[in-house]
Amino acid sequence: MWGQAEKGVLLSNWKNEDLVGSSAYNNTYNEVWGLAVNDAEYAIIGSTAGTHFINVTDPENPVEDFFVQGVSFGPHIIHRDYHDYKGYLYSIADEQIGTLKSKLQIIDVSNLPEKVEVVYVDDDRIERAHNLFIDTSQARLYVFAAKGGDDPYSAIRAYDISEPLNPVQLGDFRTGIDGVSVGHYHDGFIRDHIAYLNAGYDGLVIADMEDPENLKVLSHLRSSDYPESGYNHSGWLSDDGQYYYMADETWGTDIKVFDVSDPRNITYISKFDAGNNSPYSIPHNQIVRCNYLVTSYYYDGLQVYDLSDPGRPKRILYYPTSDISPRENYEGAWGVYPFLPSGNILVSDMQNGLFVISGFSDYCKSVATEEINSSKLKITPNPTGGFFRIWSETALKKVNIYSADGRLVNSLDIHNSNTKNLEINQPGVYFAEIFTLEGKQVEKIIVQQ
Repeated sequence: MWGQAEKGVLLSNWKNEDLVGSSAYNNTYNEVWGLAVNDAEYAIIGSTAGTHFINVTDPENPVEDFFVQGVSFGPHIIHRDYHDYKGYLYSIADEQIGTLKSKLQIIDVSNLPEKVEVVYVDDDRIERAHNLFIDTSQARLYVFAAKGGDDPYSAIRAYDISEPLNPVQLGDFRTGIDGVSVGHYHDGFIRDHIAYLNAGYDGLVIADMEDPENLKVLSHLRSSDYPESGYNHSGWLSDDGQYYYMADETWGTDIKVFDVSDPRNITYISKFDAGNNSPYSIPHNQIVRCNYLVTSYYYDGLQVYDLSDPGRPKRILYYPTSDISPRENYEGAWGVYPFLPSGNILVSDMQNGLFVISGFSDYCKSVATEEINSSKLKITPNPTGGFFRIWSETALKKVNIYSADGRLVNSLDIHNSNTKNLEINQPGVYFAEIFTLEGKQVEKIIVQQ
């Protein structure tokens, strides 16, 4: 059933038996996110009650350090969603009951592991929303299927969060964008203003969101344009922007690979599955970290794919989080988070809580180039207060700087120089992907206050 993939190593499982399941699907837990703050690692997992902060610095002994009750809570809650930006966790839920609205919460997490603090609760502009995504490169928050405010329903709303505690609305859009009309937008991935919008049974829309008053559709992939189409639920872009990995939340359908190097011309490449032919196998959420695609696959649990050949991912690791017999329902693994500095993978299971699975020490492994002898390349000082120098025995060609959660922070082309001075202003753990005439090397950089 599982082919050549290896079963992952379970480090721990956390759950709270006192929490109630939802009345719709009996799912106690939903989305998972992660944080690396002040040398501590945290799993953030949502439940019907609210947001749980699980300390996984010692991954074999997870501890719930903090809990933030949702604005709306109880068995009516099915969905919560999270993203973080500049020391703040943004949280939303999609259900409310009576006057108990969900609202957007912003939680200060910069002082972990000492404390967390709710520092903002929306003033009814966002009563509820299905998903959110932050384009960190542009300090923009996007919420999907939102209710509240002047417009009772919005397919997408865009906010400027350059001041994290003062979201400024930039645009409010129904389902028609630049002449393309769909039923709704369930979710999206946005980088440098280019949005990959998951439109359910209406396929995939790629749009330029730079001018929120004048959105431009670059292309529209309809459900009839690719095999095994269903409900287009979510997707994630490769680091180089060449490939988009997309999941249809429909039983028996595979994950698809599209070439989006030209966003005006989406090209279907291939599809792949969870290693079985079950008619009830169903993908949910996926994230790319460098050379791996990490996926939650409902009944099939965690699935990890090697992207050495990015158009044809190879399934290499799995872990079944659920023992429920597959059926035409929504149960099992909900979300994944692979960006912790330790490399450990966080998985949320709707019925069984948080799983911490041993991941990879080097997600950004070299694929097309040989590794450089470490004695031929140095970064000093490291740790650093912000300024540092990269020295190479042979000429430098390019440097990519990634944050600990895999986001591209900076990319520099370098010509005919053996040294390069750089600065990172934000404290944290970073990874430098360094290309020279001899090959490539990835080095960790620690920026201290």
